[in-house]
Amino acid sequence: MVITSGSSKLEAASDSNYDRKAEVKAFEESKTGVKGLLESGVTKIPRMFYSGELNLTEIRSEKESNFTIPTVDLAGIHINRSLRIEAVEKIGSASQKWGFFQVINHGIPSNVLDEMINGIRRFHEQDSEVRSQFYSRGNKKKVDYFSNGTLFSNNPANWRDTLAFFVAPNPAKPEDIPGICRDIVIEYSKKIRGLGHTIYELLSEALGLNLSYLKELGCVEGTFVLGHYYPPCPEPELTMGTTKHTDANFMTILLQDQLGGLQVLHDNHWVDVPPVHGALVVNIGDLLQLITNDRFISVFHRVLASQRGPRISIASFFINYDDMIEGSSKVYGPIEELLSEENKPLYKDTTIKDLLSHYLSKGLDGDSFLKPFRL
Repeated sequence: MVITSGSSKLEAASDSNYDRKAEVKAFEESKTGVKGLLESGVTKIPRMFYSGELNLTEIRSEKESNFTIPTVDLAGIHINRSLRIEAVEKIGSASQKWGFFQVINHGIPSNVLDEMINGIRRFHEQDSEVRSQFYSRGNKKKVDYFSNGTLFSNNPANWRDTLAFFVAPNPAKPEDIPGICRDIVIEYSKKIRGLGHTIYELLSEALGLNLSYLKELGCVEGTFVLGHYYPPCPEPELTMGTTKHTDANFMTILLQDQLGGLQVLHDNHWVDVPPVHGALVVNIGDLLQLITNDRFISVFHRVLASQRGPRISIASFFINYDDMIEGSSKVYGPIEELLSEENKPLYKDTTIKDLLSHYLSKGLDGDSFLKPFRL
């Protein structure tokens, strides 16, 4: 099968002569991402996106389950001790049993959330000639537009494009952020950092530690914001918006639009994370599972491809990527205050560089990133 339109050409031949490297190279050189494929008029997706992961049985089973993602109300937690205790208990329980929860009344106005979604949409829906000027890959720039962070692994590519920003500790310069979304990206990033600090305090308290413990440990130092764009997919039964994975960070705060598609694996069921206007989704990352010695869990999740769309989501990753770039020797291991004779360390000490290097080489292959770090 040959897919052509204008000057672009992507080939997906039979098994005997299919050349994934050539197809990926052509896709990357277009600098227009998945959105560019649709703009070129494709009705069949390139083979590099074939997942083979999804089946109708999975879809039915998650619809039939009675599981509901926990919701935590943060209203009044800074002024009312009983409300704070209640929020801490709910966050601790959700982090142990689910690894996911939604927060409401978190202090970020709905108009800011809505405009952030609109800003990311505006960028991705610019003419291909405009957005391709921002296309890049790697950690050399503080603003990157790309499709699939691990595109060159042998795993299936996902049906999504991303505009990413370094927010902390060394943020992108305002002039480097695309003007079409610059103001809202800067405003949203500040507010999501503030909320991140609050949630880390609540997580620290849920662990029975001083509220500043995780902050002092360095979990709050870095923030990386990814603005995902999932275009309508002509063959959603063949691919995924995002493959089954866990997050290789401390924590993620996700803003999603109203389209839906995010699912969490809980008790062997794929459970929908329903969009709630004004709410934000929080999930525990691999590094937080490691340092809490499995007290809090980092769980598998995925995003389904759909013929509807586009789906917009903004994922704020709390991890200091500069530790990887600069080769920091700072190590993270199970928190000593959580260990005992009955709760011995389950993980060896590791650096962010080692964890992320493993993530980049492994890609989203549906398996846990923590396996090599277990004792």
